Amino acid sequence: MPRVGLTPEQVVDHALALVDEQGPEALTLAAVAARAKVATPSLYKHVSGGLAELRRLIAVRVTEELADRLAEAALGRSGDEAVAAVLRAYHAYATEHPHRYAALPQAPQQDEDLASAAARLVGVIVAVLRGYGLEGSEVIHAARTFRSLAHGFAALSAAGGFQLAEDLGETQERMITVMTAGLRDWPR
Repeated sequence: MPRVGLTPEQVVDHALALVDEQGPEALTLAAVAARAKVATPSLYKHVSGGLAELRRLIAVRVTEELADRLAEAALGRSGDEAVAAVLRAYHAYATEHPHRYAALPQAPQQDEDLASAAARLVGVIVAVLRGYGLEGSEVIHAARTFRSLAHGFAALSAAGGFQLAEDLGETQERMITVMTAGLRDWPR
């Protein structure tokens, strides 16, 4: 019987706290069990697929968190303002939670829960881009461009890849200007 009060969601909470503090390489069932104050074998009562299942649940949670953050940023905005807000929110999430961000799958997954969370994440981006009158294959090309820009900047920032003295915030604002100008003048 699972420990009273411990849920799979709480197991994921403990796992994410561990990842946040020590990085993804620290994620083991023993370490999560120690944080949850349970014996390692008892985690299987909450996460039946072991470490692989826990990693899957983390990926789902991180994807949902990022989708929530982007949706909140886009709320009530459109056009350039929405794009800027979503790009800033994307970057903020990755730099606030670099180890979580590293757990974000970048390729389609066979898992139904993860595919649903990823569809929601991409759906937020597509909805923002439709504000530029993009539809069909053009909105897909724009979404790929947007994701490449957002992920590249976020991943490099989170990894400490920008070491030159120029202000990173200014770089981000220029990147946003390039993206919004490109969307306003999108080739059709």
